[in-house]
Amino acid sequence: MEIIEDQSFNKITAKQLKAYGNTFENCSFQNCDFSSEDLSNLTFTDCSFKLCNLSLSKLFKTELQNVKLSDCKLSGADFSKASDFLFEVHFDSCILDNAIFYQKKNKGAKFTNCSLIETDFTEADLSNVVFDNCNLNRAFFDRTQLKAADFTTSYNFIIDPDLNVIKKAKFSVHGLAGLLTKYDIVLK
Repeated sequence: MEIIEDQSFNKITAKQLKAYGNTFENCSFQNCDFSSEDLSNLTFTDCSFKLCNLSLSKLFKTELQNVKLSDCKLSGADFSKASDFLFEVHFDSCILDNAIFYQKKNKGAKFTNCSLIETDFTEADLSNVVFDNCNLNRAFFDRTQLKAADFTTSYNFIIDPDLNVIKKAKFSVHGLAGLLTKYDIVLK
């Protein structure tokens, strides 16, 4: 098992990536198209991805440890299949529509300017997560840990306080409607 450290990769395929090795530390990936590719059993530690397409990529037992993704497409990516070991992923200006975080612990993560339409956060632990200016339209929150999560600048979310742990979570006055939807009341 060769460890690749401090390398920059531009416009490579998954096949080319695997030819280098299966463990990447402090590496950067730019303009790579890994959509619908198998990235299973790879390890990324302290890595960054910019302008990459990882939509529908297979992440079975993939280790994502302190990974930052910027301006990436991750539609349909199933993070629930990724390794739980030191899982930590942060997103900036990414498209995560229909992504899956089922039962994933990603405490303290930051989602900034992301589209999270119909993203599944069922039973995830998102304690202390910041959703900064994110579209959470039809995102699924069911038995989700949202302790001290920050939703103050995000929008279009519906979260049932009876089905999720939201103690000390932060919401703007405009976001309160998303917490009261099940009561079918009118707010003005």
